[in-house]
Amino acid sequence: MKILILNGPNLNLLGSREPDKYGKDTLKDIENFLRKEAEKLNVEIIFEQSNIEGELVTKIQQAKGICDGIVINPAAYTHTSIALRDSLLAVDIPAVEIHLSNIHKREEFRHVSMTAPACIGQITGFGKNSYKLGLIALYDYLLQNQK
Repeated sequence: MKILILNGPNLNLLGSREPDKYGKDTLKDIENFLRKEAEKLNVEIIFEQSNIEGELVTKIQQAKGICDGIVINPAAYTHTSIALRDSLLAVDIPAVEIHLSNIHKREEFRHVSMTAPACIGQITGFGKNSYKLGLIALYDYLLQNQK
């Protein structure tokens, strides 16, 4: 089983960017943490990050036929990107949206996700464990829905 872990804008600044909201772990720390979890599940992960919306769309499109699922943290694009939403729908790969912080407890404009309706579920507010929970939820979903 192969799963794409896709990270949106500014997540490359984790560890130094608003640690009160996002924690002190860097994106590399989260990647290493998630690789250990994936190994326990015997899952291969592809870990990617881009600040550019079009690159994220391309990575989603390239996952078709290669990846069984996607865990996506669209970051700020969560609230604005119809392009990401459309690409998730177009590839027809099960996806889970995750967020480090609880977007529903933050500014009102963060309460609406453009991408969540294109996903099988959303996990928000558990810091780096949101990635782990997203991976496990997606893994279980894929096992239950194997073709």
